Amino acid sequence: MSFLSRLFGGSDSGNAPHDVEVELARLEQEAERASPGYVGTAFNKAGDLALKVGQGDRAVAYYGQAIDAFLEEEQRELARGVANKIIRVRPAAIRTLCTLTWLDLAAQHQAMALLHLRDYASASKEGGFHARAATQVFEMARLSAHSEFVEAAADALDMLGFPNRAGDVRRWTGGEPSPDAITDREELSHACLEAAIRSNDRDAQLITDEPNERGDEVDS
Repeated sequence: MSFLSRLFGGSDSGNAPHDVEVELARLEQEAERASPGYVGTAFNKAGDLALKVGQGDRAVAYYGQAIDAFLEEEQRELARGVANKIIRVRPAAIRTLCTLTWLDLAAQHQAMALLHLRDYASASKEGGFHARAATQVFEMARLSAHSEFVEAAADALDMLGFPNRAGDVRRWTGGEPSPDAITDREELSHACLEAAIRSNDRDAQLITDEPNERGDEVDS
């Protein structure tokens, strides 16, 4: 079960008409039996149906499962489309904004990456998930060779209360880029897709604002 499904699933599941419940159950079974490449499609349809009958939380849960499936199947544009549906329902959905930023970097959509980075940092600060977001933002800056994005990542780290990490990142804009920056388009796409999948790991170690140390803040 996806993180979003655990977070939002079931809170309004008792309000759907019987025929809708039957169809949602059918789509869940379809997802379980689907061949690789089609799992996300079934969950996406279930999300659309739940949203149509006014079950926003349940729709977000299905959409979260669709995103997880599409990412695992390396269908990043389909994952992006579903993520945008979540943002229309939950504009401050933290994990989804993180995923969208990674997908923007993978596709080298720099303008959108900057917008989603800003929204991700703001939502994470508002939600109190500073260390988890800082960990993701620092990793984004480490892999990106785009100086404008790296500078924006440094600003985001300042916003999240990680000024030392922000200083480290800014050094990558003044001359030598990060030694791990990826310039090959396909290699960057693959690395960002893998990072988007890992971003859902609730047990991942998180950075602190001290070099070479990690924190233990847990997202929810």
